[in-house]
Amino acid sequence: MAADSPLRIALLAYRGKPHCGGQGVYVRHLSKALVDLGHHVEVLGGQPYPELDERVPLVPLPSLDIYNEHFPMRMPGLWEIKNWKDLLEVSTFSLGTFPEPLAFTMRAWDHLKGRKGDFDLVHDNQSLGFGLLAIERMGLPVIATIHHPITVDRRLEIEHARGLYKKLTLRRWYAFTDMQTEVARRLQRVITVSENSFNDIVTDHKVDPHRMHIVPVGVDPDLFVPHPEIRRKPGMLITTASADVAMKGLRYLLEAVAKLRTERPEVTLTVIGRPKEGGESARTISELGLDEAVTFVSGVSDERIVELYAEAEVAVVPSLYEGFSLPAIEAMSTAIPLVATTGGAIPEVVGADGETAFSVEPGDGGALAHKIGYVLDHPRIAARVGAAGRQRVIDQWSWRHTAERTVEQYRARLGQI
Repeated sequence: MAADSPLRIALLAYRGKPHCGGQGVYVRHLSKALVDLGHHVEVLGGQPYPELDERVPLVPLPSLDIYNEHFPMRMPGLWEIKNWKDLLEVSTFSLGTFPEPLAFTMRAWDHLKGRKGDFDLVHDNQSLGFGLLAIERMGLPVIATIHHPITVDRRLEIEHARGLYKKLTLRRWYAFTDMQTEVARRLQRVITVSENSFNDIVTDHKVDPHRMHIVPVGVDPDLFVPHPEIRRKPGMLITTASADVAMKGLRYLLEAVAKLRTERPEVTLTVIGRPKEGGESARTISELGLDEAVTFVSGVSDERIVELYAEAEVAVVPSLYEGFSLPAIEAMSTAIPLVATTGGAIPEVVGADGETAFSVEPGDGGALAHKIGYVLDHPRIAARVGAAGRQRVIDQWSWRHTAERTVEQYRARLGQI
């Protein structure tokens, strides 16, 4: 194969939620950018399936969809178990651990057994299941993207859990991270998205640093653009968050909103994400009396998300930890002033405090309220920082850059460079 010839890539996405959550966004935009460069990409995906460019075929590898949004953690009926992969998924679930990464990679291996000649390389997006090792053993090279080690999620969820029983059930649920550590350690080449994630993967997954390479993710600066013709709504804040994932820090932002509203009753919060009925965020909203002040938006297009950024005065990333933070650079690309914590890789992504974003320590609702209040009180400074934030995104991140650097990693894995 010539070193500059088009590649045939099987891109694995065990779940690809289209508009909320980094995995679906990454798969959608990376696959499109790879095709723009002239490569052939097929996405092998599980539910929720990613939304893809029309030139990118989706090969559905349906799971039992145990963690669907409408009835999460349902026990599948016996009539749904049609093969050994289904049996593996339900058995793993019955043991109390998250079954999707293992079951999905086994489905991918089973599918690829008959299509070995169709692809030059398999690119896994964060599943890190044992099936990847089986794919390599049959002769298909594998490369994996690890946005950040899920061991961090495990640690933060357990720290914030209420009661011993909840902590024990979380330890059991996150047992799949032991598999991910073993698989990551044995892969020949791993892509990650930031220096912070690089260091955490070396520490938590014990991956040889010489096998790891940093390729930051991107944004489409022609889609995520300012809309000066849309008038900003006074006091409107916006964030993207998985409502009941402790790592995303939504609870601290809700506390900040409650504090701000004591002096600024016009302050509201729009959350791009879906709330969990009866979850921690719902309880916090009720306890703080924010039912009329917080709106959740989900299932909307990127164009509508851009409009929401244009309507808001301040975007907020309240996370306790991020391996990169796509929501941060998407917000910055629209030139909205961004208040973000210093959790994980966020500082290396958003830049210096007061220059391209406004920074605050994670896990402190009072400090978050103070910083948001400062931005609301200083609109000229906020506008300057917002404009500088957009320029930082244009200068450093685009999906084309991500795709070009990813292809370099493909060719290195194939021994072409």
